[in-house]
Amino acid sequence: MRVVVDYRPALRSRTGVGEYVHELLAALVRTRRPGEEFTLFTSSWADRLAPGTAAAFPGVRLIDRRVPVKVLNWLWHRTEWPPIEWLAGRRIDLVHGAHPIAIPGSGASVITIHDLDFLDHPEWTTAEVHRDYGELVKRQAQRADGILTSSEHSAGTIAARFGIAETIVVARPGVPRWIGDGRLRPLPTEGHVLFVGTLEPRKNVNGLLDAYERLLARRPSIPDLLLMGRATAAAAPWLDRIARPPLAGRVRHLGYVPDAERRSVYEGALLLVLPSWAEGFGLPALEAMALGIPVVASNAGALPEVVGDAGLLVAPGDSTALASAIEQVVADPGLRSRLSSAGTDRVRGWSWDDAAARVRALYANALRRHAERHAHRG
Repeated sequence: MRVVVDYRPALRSRTGVGEYVHELLAALVRTRRPGEEFTLFTSSWADRLAPGTAAAFPGVRLIDRRVPVKVLNWLWHRTEWPPIEWLAGRRIDLVHGAHPIAIPGSGASVITIHDLDFLDHPEWTTAEVHRDYGELVKRQAQRADGILTSSEHSAGTIAARFGIAETIVVARPGVPRWIGDGRLRPLPTEGHVLFVGTLEPRKNVNGLLDAYERLLARRPSIPDLLLMGRATAAAAPWLDRIARPPLAGRVRHLGYVPDAERRSVYEGALLLVLPSWAEGFGLPALEAMALGIPVVASNAGALPEVVGDAGLLVAPGDSTALASAIEQVVADPGLRSRLSSAGTDRVRGWSWDDAAARVRALYANALRRHAERHAHRG
């Protein structure tokens, strides 16, 4: 079985989608079976694969084309050309796209849909997502040989929205490898409030700032708030806001933090807050729970499924409730201890190898469906 995996989301600083692709491919390679051949595909005009990529994926063929992402996506979305075989230079049995729009080719096609927020809030999208996804994704989902998603919540949403179910497989993320051996440091008695995620509208950053400003007014000793994640163009008003009183000096934007430094930022936190309007999974919540960091999250999207009873859940539009939840965790060491234990217990056993096993089954079914469709057409 020759499989091409779309690695483009992991080419630069890896956000949730990029981390998912990277770790999933690593697990597929680590658990590789006889006869399986994996090819990592990426393309960009400016960005190249990191020097250590070949070592990270032993035995994997690397294809790195100097083709601008926007150009290639326009061609694939609008003309379904060029086929992946042309870019890979070999026959392909299955191509696994990291996004909801399929990569064209003659073999079986698997697409990844983490959530449908781009349909619910097109005003939050940009570039080809804004231009193409709303028009194309339903047709793409209905004709795909397999659909991968990361939560039961998203699977149900996709099935209901597009009238499909049998092609969808859920493979939830595992505990990240950068966390290491699993040994936890003692819970801190002091530390920061931590937000992790791309600074974009659906992450509800402005709601978090509203809650923190409200909390700061009544509790000046509240720990500082750290925002860890890449800033999009939409983040400009929030960055301006934290540079002015009363948030100046109390809220800091760290930007993207690479794997090697991420654990220390988490371990300095009293809690993680993730107040998103929607999440297909919410990888920072898993990362925090694996490290014993208490979680305050919104009760929207897949977050209740991920966090369960290991965190406090609040409505994303209620900044008063969000402020109160943060204050509860900061002020109550007993609550922090309970949430910490519940979090580590909850994610115990969540592994990328399990995700790889589910994806391997997805590939097998996709190949079968593709063969049946081809035979029927023949």
